[in-house]
Amino acid sequence: MSARRFFALFSSIYILFSLLSCRRAAVPPQAEQVLGTVCAVNAFEGGTQQLYEELFARLAEIDARFSTTRDDSDLSTVNAAAGLHAVKVHEDVLFVVGRALDYARLSDGAFDPSIGPLVRLWGINTDHARVPAQEEIDAVLPLVDWHKIELDENACTIFLQEKGMALELGGIAKGYAADELVKILDARKVRRAIIDLGGNVYVYGKKKDGSDWKVGVKNPLEAEGEPALVLSLGRNISVVTSGVYERFFIADGIRYHHILDTRTGRSADGDCLSATIVAASSLEADALSTTAFLLGAEKYSAISDVPAIFINSDASVSASSSLAPRLRAQSPVFSAIKYF
Repeated sequence: MSARRFFALFSSIYILFSLLSCRRAAVPPQAEQVLGTVCAVNAFEGGTQQLYEELFARLAEIDARFSTTRDDSDLSTVNAAAGLHAVKVHEDVLFVVGRALDYARLSDGAFDPSIGPLVRLWGINTDHARVPAQEEIDAVLPLVDWHKIELDENACTIFLQEKGMALELGGIAKGYAADELVKILDARKVRRAIIDLGGNVYVYGKKKDGSDWKVGVKNPLEAEGEPALVLSLGRNISVVTSGVYERFFIADGIRYHHILDTRTGRSADGDCLSATIVAASSLEADALSTTAFLLGAEKYSAISDVPAIFINSDASVSASSSLAPRLRAQSPVFSAIKYF
């Protein structure tokens, strides 16, 4: 299977690159089901079996600590002890929760790592997805409050102040994992690689011919078709998109997606169909993509200057002006890009 075909199957952001510019690796690109998605890495000529084993071992380690479906994970242990006592966690978890709180503070709670009770209630992307009654939503909304998360950096503990609270780090953990893989690539002196953790994309190093990487942003109106937009990027940059097409279910003709509004307890219902962030840190891009989707272009640009792209329900596109030299429409439907 070619690298182009490989990533087209598993990415929620299309990776567009020339197979002629990079030699095929002696060991082909590899993928595993981890972190609740298909995670793929192509290290090109640096992709030894030993390297891939190290990369995926690190992903498995992170998954074991951040999973909310494993009873023995750090996150599940913290959630089970909500309202009772603090729980000692691995430094990975303490760090990511701390960063999540930074983004909660920045977004005034639009991004909230304590959204777990709402995520459980809706069950989106599980076999028990459903539309909960308003009474059920009202009952759990008071539990979604990042102010009630206590971190003790000296003791390396986390305490959720109220029983029933639950951490959910799906909006930031994959970004952290991508950054951790980059550290391994640095340490092993890999020249170029593509990391795709279920759509959290990181292009590492330079292409062999020195040209830009081409990263496409999905068309949220036709997610399985050609990308709406294409970014031309240099080295060591992450692209993460949050969109209505990623995880959802349909009930009575209404689409309910996984990006929940902490004010209403329901799927965010603004005009935004997808928000894409371009940043050197995949953790930052991950957290900010959710934040940007929830806030919209105007409010987002008031709190952050990290480059962003918004595709709206009327097929209009708005993007940070810093992306103008690197962004082009792949389809005429999205050709009128407004920069801010």
